[in-house]
Amino acid sequence: MAQKATIYKIELSVSDMDRHYYDTHRLTVAKHPSETDERLMVRVLAFALNAQEGLEMTKGLSTDDEPDVWRKSLSGELELWIALGLPSEKIVRQSCGKSKDVVIYSYGGRTADMWWDKLKNSTSRFDNLRVVNLPETATTDLAKLASRSMKLQVSIQDGDVMASVDDGIVYITPTELKGAASQ
Repeated sequence: MAQKATIYKIELSVSDMDRHYYDTHRLTVAKHPSETDERLMVRVLAFALNAQEGLEMTKGLSTDDEPDVWRKSLSGELELWIALGLPSEKIVRQSCGKSKDVVIYSYGGRTADMWWDKLKNSTSRFDNLRVVNLPETATTDLAKLASRSMKLQVSIQDGDVMASVDDGIVYITPTELKGAASQ
């Protein structure tokens, strides 16, 4: 018998002083049976870092041809494709062809560093691609904040991130490995 997804109810308050974006999002997130708490929380963090009207969580790990988070135009065209982890060169190329903007949030310490060393030269031609690395200690600590019903507050200032649930606080300093040319 197949395992079912676990549902997480998240009240996400975003205070992004860099983009002057302040809002609260009520998210219902399905955690795939093979998804870790770390990946789930990175997915929510990626949502917070790009929060804007029309941004949506997708089916994530359940579907190969969808990113983890996306935004579509009113006419259904992909405007923003957000992927997590260490996608292959083929997936990166296809994503950049499908969407106006693509952001990849890599994590996993040394493994992420080796992935980027292998991929960086082949991605230089994609002007619509941003690659951001999240420190392994921060994503591990972020996973410890996960609970099926949580109020997550994310504050962003000068590129630094503070995420908190109840008394737990995690500080994250993302590193931009590749910036999109349009920025």
